Amino acid sequence: MSAALLAALALSGCSSILGEKPKAPTVQYAPDPRVPADPSWPSANWQLSLSAPNAARMIDSLRIAVRPSGDEIQVYKGAAWAKLPSSMIEDSLLRTLEDSGKIAAVARQGSGIGADYKLVLDLRRFESDYGQGAALPSATIEINAKLIHSSDQKVVASRTFLQAQRAATTAVPDVVNAFGRALETVTGEIAGWTLTSGDVHEKTHKR
Repeated sequence: MSAALLAALALSGCSSILGEKPKAPTVQYAPDPRVPADPSWPSANWQLSLSAPNAARMIDSLRIAVRPSGDEIQVYKGAAWAKLPSSMIEDSLLRTLEDSGKIAAVARQGSGIGADYKLVLDLRRFESDYGQGAALPSATIEINAKLIHSSDQKVVASRTFLQAQRAATTAVPDVVNAFGRALETVTGEIAGWTLTSGDVHEKTHKR
């Protein structure tokens, strides 16, 4: 075998020598919901700091998790999130509150604003779930939220939000679309709850 042929085989890679198919490129998905303000949300004259949700590494991953049954967790092949679920949630919630015109100021934690309240989130689930043998998966997001009064570090309100949106088919793009709807809904719920809970605390605990 000539030196030129050997070099060509080396450059082609081991997968070609063994007859393996080259790996398909990973498709990245980036749900970017836009959540309109609900007119019923109260206006807040206080400031809020927001940080990315706390989450276990398995939950807060770029791989798109799917639960086919029970305690089994897998990931979709050839698909990934463009950014971590915790970042998607933080970005969506921050934008929603900023664009709502319902709050004096909201910023990421560590930005330097004198926040009257801080919102602490724990991400419990961010997965496609075939619960109880369903034929189609549901994009499932579960978040626990705590609104904390900054001056005394007391928890003003706490609530767990669970949102599940059924995908139109089992195809990954349809699953991602369901995640977009779930993220939009849960963002609106948390934003409205935060404003309402802070408003109630301000009215009942005047400084």
